[in-house]
Amino acid sequence: MLRIFRNAILDKRITRKTFSFSAIAAKRYVIKDHYEFDQKVINSDNPVIVNFHAEWCDPCKILTPKMTELLEPSEEIDLAIVDVDDNAELVQTFEVKAVPAILAFRNGVVVDKFIGLVDANMIENLIGKLTKKKTT
Repeated sequence: MLRIFRNAILDKRITRKTFSFSAIAAKRYVIKDHYEFDQKVINSDNPVIVNFHAEWCDPCKILTPKMTELLEPSEEIDLAIVDVDDNAELVQTFEVKAVPAILAFRNGVVVDKFIGLVDANMIENLIGKLTKKKTT
């Protein structure tokens, strides 16, 4: 968010970048069950990247923080984290065979996906695709 403040003494505009932590916190959430998945992913107005992961998965421990970091500047895309051990029904529904598995949703439909640890460029390309299609 960019705010412009007016300095009364100098009669100058001062530009200051401020961050809304509530907006950032709301963009990343852990899905606890199928009902919450429907509410926050399927019914979302924003595109959502869903990260199916597991606590015991070493590649997941690398990918999840990287996804969070790359999505932080974007206000248009949400990140949902699904623990495969706690959400067997979702794993079966979306046929997740390995972790980490990333599914990109728009309007409740899977529009892209990849499995395994990928480099930052592939994640950035996915973010770019989701952002472009939303604006067109």
